[in-house]
Amino acid sequence: MREKARNDSISRSENMSRIRSKNTSIELLLGKAMWTLGLRYRKHDKTVFGTPDFVFKGKKVAVFCDSEFWHGKYLREKKYIPKTNADYWIPKLERNIERDKRVNTELQSAGWRVVRFWEKDIRAHPEECAQKVFDIIQSIK
Repeated sequence: MREKARNDSISRSENMSRIRSKNTSIELLLGKAMWTLGLRYRKHDKTVFGTPDFVFKGKKVAVFCDSEFWHGKYLREKKYIPKTNADYWIPKLERNIERDKRVNTELQSAGWRVVRFWEKDIRAHPEECAQKVFDIIQSIK
């Protein structure tokens, strides 16, 4: 039994280590849809607090593509909670949620518009997500 738990732990660790934080499939989907609408952006601009996935510096718009697992949607909905090594994962995901709130607050207080999309929404309707960003940018004069 202990060996199986160890193997599950190693497998989860290996799987999680393969997940990228930049240029993910959802970023590529949204980026392509925004580009089609004529939006030009910077990606992962470290000069902007929180390093948004997409940045429109002149308009002060920051766009984030959030996966449901890493950004705690499943945890908040009690939909999916890791069973192995929960003592590590639950606090980790809670810290991610708090970090996202802090990033939103900091950017908004500096005059930025923050747009966050869930992975599920981007995958289902990338054009609608891109249109939302387009509309926000057009509304800023």
